Amino acid sequence: MKEMVVIGELHVFVAVAEKRSFTRAAKALGISPSAASQAVGRLERDLATTLFVRTTRSVNLTDAGARLFERARPAVTEALAAMDEVALLGARPRGWLRLSVPRIASRAGFERILAVFAAEYPEVRVEAVVDDRRVDIVREGFDAGVRSRESTEKDMIAVRLTPPIRFVVVGSKRYFAKRGRPKHPRDLVDHACLGWRPLGATADYRWEFTRRNRDFDVAVTGPIVSNDADMLLACAEAGIGLAYATETEVASRKLERVLEPYAPSVSGLFLYYPRAAHSVPNLRAFITCAQKATAG
Repeated sequence: MKEMVVIGELHVFVAVAEKRSFTRAAKALGISPSAASQAVGRLERDLATTLFVRTTRSVNLTDAGARLFERARPAVTEALAAMDEVALLGARPRGWLRLSVPRIASRAGFERILAVFAAEYPEVRVEAVVDDRRVDIVREGFDAGVRSRESTEKDMIAVRLTPPIRFVVVGSKRYFAKRGRPKHPRDLVDHACLGWRPLGATADYRWEFTRRNRDFDVAVTGPIVSNDADMLLACAEAGIGLAYATETEVASRKLERVLEPYAPSVSGLFLYYPRAAHSVPNLRAFITCAQKATAG
């Protein structure tokens, strides 16, 4: 019979036991005395026992009622507190927001969005897990992910975070003085190229290019391979080889660009999430901040 006992009936029972009055309990709960009496009556029928001794002048607990009151009161109080807490979460953003983010996001302006969000919603903590692999955000417990539009599942809602991203090949003056400058992407086979390999991948990333609306890629080799763009760019600055990176990444570095007529662009980064997740307050607030930061 226990599964038939609902929290509402226990709530009424506890209130009546505390007030020793159906009338006062009903007033405290905002219901009628008749509704309070009916709720306790259903509980007594479900449990097949009498919980209160009632007269026209007073209400008192039976032994069974006293035992139930002792055990149920803390549980009902805790359950109601939990429900109030969840309702509060639904009213304003607070708690955690978990995001799956690629490495490139930190170098494509994503920190501006985080700064706006942290300032406006200090009660929310963002956990940004950096990972370049394709992530099933629902299975792995993320509220949303950040990826290029091409890497986003078609059944997800996608919100733009950054403008399109352009990739360039760069090197140092020292390197070009020693090895010369490639004129065409196919010339890269004769150059020391600093390769990028995502964690978990078994092969280096093939450098992508475009010309007259035709996309193609080149398999490059060189003395160093890493999954960290900052390390590869530092090696390029040291004259070790050529690096392939975004315009944003190379903007503050002492590096020169080559092969610019072949530089490709991707759609940019998007925040993506399941359609049902849009009602989550923390995510809604983050989307608003993202759109504000992008517009600014």
